[in-house]
Amino acid sequence: MKLSLIAAAAAVAALCATSVIAQQDPIATRKATMKGVGAATRDASQMVKGEAPFDLAKAKHTFVVYQDAAAKMPTLFPDNSKTGGDTTAAPKIWEDMAGFKAGFQKLAADAKAAEAATKDLDSFKAAFAAVTKDCGGCHQTYRIKKS
Repeated sequence: MKLSLIAAAAAVAALCATSVIAQQDPIATRKATMKGVGAATRDASQMVKGEAPFDLAKAKHTFVVYQDAAAKMPTLFPDNSKTGGDTTAAPKIWEDMAGFKAGFQKLAADAKAAEAATKDLDSFKAAFAAVTKDCGGCHQTYRIKKS
């Protein structure tokens, strides 16, 4: 009982600390979040291309990473984070915040459905292709491409 209370308290403390850090430096937090998405996408792409063996747990985890990012990202774009920190966030985000947030809602829903639908490599390939279209659409509209 004591151990579970300690674990719960630690989880709450970690969540609060993450929230405070995100408020202090939202650009760094969103960059770190997207690095996690990038790593999951890289691993998934390797499975899809046959460069790495298919692993059902890893495949499903890809979609969990997307869901977590989709939940977190809309909160990481306060007005004071439009510039600085070598951000690639386009002004369109603040011009169309409702559309931007709707994109993350779609990503979360699609990633959740993809996680449930993934049973084997073939179903993963189809689900992964569909969900990464959400990513591409957002990057096309709301991200500044760096050369």
